[in-house]
Amino acid sequence: MGKIKKEDVNKIKYGTISLPLVLVNKVKQRIKGTGMPSVSAYVAFVLRNILSKEAKNIDGNKNLFSERDKKSLKSRLKYLGYE
Repeated sequence: MGKIKKEDVNKIKYGTISLPLVLVNKVKQRIKGTGMPSVSAYVAFVLRNILSKEAKNIDGNKNLFSERDKKSLKSRLKYLGYE
């Protein structure tokens, strides 16, 4: 077995996630002028925030969204063509 190179230890491996182009275009519009380098960077940022909130949830409740948030999210998804 070969030695692991020092630079290989800190490399992050990436996967691929498919998103509807309508959503990708909305994200592009949202990040325009913000300094966010890409749609992928924005999606990773949002997911990290959501997952960190779940990890920090003190009361043990696994619900990340309030009922109001859920209704808003469902409305947005419906607007994007999801039902």
